[in-house]
Amino acid sequence: MTFTITIKEELLTQPIVAKAQLAALVKMSGTLGLTAEGLTLSVLTENAKIARHIYALLVEYYQIEPDIRYHQKTNLKKNRVYMVVVNQKVEAILSDLRLADAFFGLETGIEQEVMLDDEIGRSYLRGAFLASGTIRDPESGKYQLEIFSVYLDHAQDLAQLMRKFMLDAKVLEHKNGAMTYLQKAEDIMDFLIVVGALEGLKTFEQIKILRETRNDLNRANNAETANIARTITASMKTINNIIKIMDTVGLDSLPLELQQVAQIRVANPDYSIQQLADSLEPPLTKSGVNHRLRKLNKIAEDL
Repeated sequence: MTFTITIKEELLTQPIVAKAQLAALVKMSGTLGLTAEGLTLSVLTENAKIARHIYALLVEYYQIEPDIRYHQKTNLKKNRVYMVVVNQKVEAILSDLRLADAFFGLETGIEQEVMLDDEIGRSYLRGAFLASGTIRDPESGKYQLEIFSVYLDHAQDLAQLMRKFMLDAKVLEHKNGAMTYLQKAEDIMDFLIVVGALEGLKTFEQIKILRETRNDLNRANNAETANIARTITASMKTINNIIKIMDTVGLDSLPLELQQVAQIRVANPDYSIQQLADSLEPPLTKSGVNHRLRKLNKIAEDL
């Protein structure tokens, strides 16, 4: 089960507080038809549970008995497409949901009441996400929530509605519609709070924290590995210079403090500067050890 489906199934368990959820589902996934008996309304979804949810809402609000039909998609995924078909009271339903204008091309944005009332707005966002929303799996580390709209002005209104809840929503226009999207993990988590998907929020947050912890550990390990590599490189350079001094003028020609640090460096090529400092008698500071190592390197370079 994808993360998107997990969120949608949680949303289906939320109490219905406004018809705006059904309005969003019908507006974003519905199509009108005309038969000899009059108007028909078909609401499409690839999720059987969402189809049953739409059916239940229509029965509850309008005391009708829609049909649920399905057909198999012909692409490689071979998903089923479910269709909730209404052939009774269609005009009354569209009027009650304030969608008639949208279907006849006069109004394609979001109804003003949805934009003004917080609870109705939350309900509409739930319906919009159920209709065409997706969330990229947070395990991927690339965070993205998208809701597709056929109409650009609907996508823009959807973004405006999200911004009302302090979400940084943006709109991207496509050839066949427009996408309202969120790209920041914090915005996606806030969206889940707005629509009431608190279990999904908990899962998202846990995955995000685990990923960030793993990344921090990897960065720390990489930094430590890089430091070790730099230490070994610097150590080998100094050891080669000490060997050069031994083969030419000999260590005995050096002051005692340089002889001591040279002998410990050659004997312990993997020692850090701090370990070298602690091994000296008497112990020395790191800057003191670095100073002596620089002197040894300078002597070797001058030979």
